[in-house]
Amino acid sequence: MITTIVGSFVLLLLIGTPIALLLLATTALALVFYSSTSLLILPQQLFNALDNSVLMSVPFFILAGSIMTRGAMARHLIEIVNCLVGGYPGGLAIATTLACLFFASLSGSSPATVVAIGSVMLPALTKAGYDDRFSVGLVTSAGSLGIVIPPSIPMILYCLVMNVSVAEIFLAGIVPGMLIGGVFIIYTISMSYRRGWLVAEKATWSHTVKSFRRGFWALILPIIVLGGIYGGVFTPTEAAAVSVTYALVVEVLINKEIKLRDVPGVCMEGAILSGCLLFILACAMTLVWLLTSEGIPQQLADIITTHVQSRWLFLIMVNILFLLIGTVMDNVSAMLILSPLFVETLNRFQIDYVHYGIIMVLLIEYGFLTPPFGLNLFVAMGISRKSLIEVIRGVAPFLVLLLGCVLLVTFVPSICLFLPKMFLR
Repeated sequence: MITTIVGSFVLLLLIGTPIALLLLATTALALVFYSSTSLLILPQQLFNALDNSVLMSVPFFILAGSIMTRGAMARHLIEIVNCLVGGYPGGLAIATTLACLFFASLSGSSPATVVAIGSVMLPALTKAGYDDRFSVGLVTSAGSLGIVIPPSIPMILYCLVMNVSVAEIFLAGIVPGMLIGGVFIIYTISMSYRRGWLVAEKATWSHTVKSFRRGFWALILPIIVLGGIYGGVFTPTEAAAVSVTYALVVEVLINKEIKLRDVPGVCMEGAILSGCLLFILACAMTLVWLLTSEGIPQQLADIITTHVQSRWLFLIMVNILFLLIGTVMDNVSAMLILSPLFVETLNRFQIDYVHYGIIMVLLIEYGFLTPPFGLNLFVAMGISRKSLIEVIRGVAPFLVLLLGCVLLVTFVPSICLFLPKMFLR
């Protein structure tokens, strides 16, 4: 069976089959040739994969991100961070990184963060004399923090396939996200001194106060969502619904950036993206069901533990595997397929599921920045009007920094487990 599954998977992948259909077709072929089970089990498993209340949070968070990208929240956040750090060396670039961090905590989406922040900050960085290649690389890379800083859609998907607490993994993502943001900021400051980029005038106190007033509603959304989850006020699913309602009220009634006639269009965008993502999830979970029922995770664990004696060597192998897989397919899909297969191996090596999940999310972030499936690269091409090669060159230094952060989190689990152990365990 394994030979048929791997062979059909690779063949369909090479001929360009959409990932959802690829997963479903692979499962169907395995059932036809190696099982007496009727193919009627496929729609049943597709339904079972989506029959989870936590999964309802995904379309809500996607819709909230669409609303905030269309509205003024990103612009107000940029204005606030510019007032705070714009007058220091590399201030505008630092403001870009901080704005990505803040907006990531609102939208939970990496491409949405690149679009919302990049569309405003790229022209500003160019006007201020920053190198074009550096500016594109910074916006593209810092925008990827959207999937590390909670709430994060890939984190929710990981929790679904691995049966992990959403609150725990959200909390575990805070320190790694801040770490990556801090490393980007240090690199930005060093580049500013080396290149002699201009320093903007410091904002006046009155302008800073006005900026905070305009951005007040955007600043308190992460407090409401994350504070509500950790305070036990509402579940992650309810928090997602609250974020949609809050964003809609703020953008329509307070900022007045979105008209009521625009709401159906925004909802349509969110619905299309949600439908695509959930269908991929359902097909991936169907394949995982088949592999699990055939005892593949146990067989894989036996093979791995026979040849690999160290948990750290196994984690290195996982890092290398996902970096390679990211060159031929979407890393989110790879996580949905492969993570459940490693469950038995994780148990034998006593690797914390939350720690492993954060590693997966960081590797997905890395995949967003590497060709040929790096989604952020294509988004950056659209907003910067640069070629793919130019965007890749700009991102390259940040990929080196990000890889260092991934390895650090891999070998120092306390970086991501510190907060969950302190508050939730």
